[in-house]
Amino acid sequence: MTELATRLDTPALDVAALREEFPILAREVHGKPLVYLDNAATSQTPRRVIEAFSNYYAGYNANIHRGLHTLADEATAAFEGTRETVRGFLNAGDSREIIFTRGTTEAINLVANAWGRDNLRPGDEVLVSRLEHHSNIVPWQLLASQLGIVVKVIPVDTRGVLDLDAYRGLFSERTRLVAVNHVSNAFGTVNPVKEMASIAHAHGALILIDGAQAAPHQVVDVRDIDADFYAFSGHKVYGPTGVGVLYGKAALLEAMPPWQGGGEMIQTVSFEAPTTFAAIPHKFEAGTPAIAEVIALGEALRWLEGVGVEAIGAWEAQLLEVATQRVLRIDGLRILGTAPRKASVLSFVVDGAHAQDIGLLIDQLGVAIRTGHHCAQPLLAQFGVDATCRASFAAYNTLEEVEIFAAALERVIGMVR
Repeated sequence: MTELATRLDTPALDVAALREEFPILAREVHGKPLVYLDNAATSQTPRRVIEAFSNYYAGYNANIHRGLHTLADEATAAFEGTRETVRGFLNAGDSREIIFTRGTTEAINLVANAWGRDNLRPGDEVLVSRLEHHSNIVPWQLLASQLGIVVKVIPVDTRGVLDLDAYRGLFSERTRLVAVNHVSNAFGTVNPVKEMASIAHAHGALILIDGAQAAPHQVVDVRDIDADFYAFSGHKVYGPTGVGVLYGKAALLEAMPPWQGGGEMIQTVSFEAPTTFAAIPHKFEAGTPAIAEVIALGEALRWLEGVGVEAIGAWEAQLLEVATQRVLRIDGLRILGTAPRKASVLSFVVDGAHAQDIGLLIDQLGVAIRTGHHCAQPLLAQFGVDATCRASFAAYNTLEEVEIFAAALERVIGMVR
């Protein structure tokens, strides 16, 4: 363990005991103990979440809301129980403001297609930061090509920090929406979304926040932020894939038309009269939802809150600090994203070595990291690269794993340069 690691505070959580809750962490990869550092893409899942998923299919597998039998009642109660869990997790004012989606991407597309198509006119502006994941860029570009709106880019500096002065200067009388992430998936930059929301509202614009990378690492209070829309994904908060959340202020959701049509989202359907729609949130949840995934998401959030989001964030900050200092000792390695406020993402390039080669070789040593453009091509282009290596940390990672990662990285770099 490094000298810096020994000087750090003892974590407020029992990491060794916590690791026992994750079955996958006991496996080996290529004969080496798994060191999983790809958490920004997908976090691992504790046993109780896996059991919540399987228990639905084993014990009360039924469709929800309209059934009158016992299994349907039990499934509906568990499903709607998650809605209330999410409401508390985000400190939303009303569970009707919580819509279940397939993930952050679908949540953003829902806003773009329901709110955007109903409210945006040719020449209207949407502000999008250069830090965004493609899922918070492409939907607005599609509307630009189809509706004639204008997408304006909020710049970032050489540290990967959003330029707030430039942001203020982008507003005009045609600005209708700001679409920005809470935390950058590529660099880990934590954006000042509360201040950005205040600025947007002062100009009569709404703000949509991509919270996929924030929800696992810090307490999110949508009312304190004054977010109009906020989205996150289940598989980044120790839950299952294929499920996510859109929070929206009730008044906005009520005024928005449905995005998809089908079962569940209607009140009445007739060929003789206009179809009428269900109240929120069901107006935006057409068809049979991902019932087991939603139930398991609720268990994941209860697990996360039980461990303590603040304690997890503090521990991850220690891991990031140690990892940063450790890899900076490697000759030719350059970190991209040096914002003073970061979540647990370490993105870097190495002179004379391709990111893909590093990722493939370090996997042979049991270490899982992410390589590529991280669905953030405009951001990486500003820094003159088309790919980085990205190590990202979660509650169950250890200082010993940081050292294993750094030693493996040194060994791999020596092989490829």
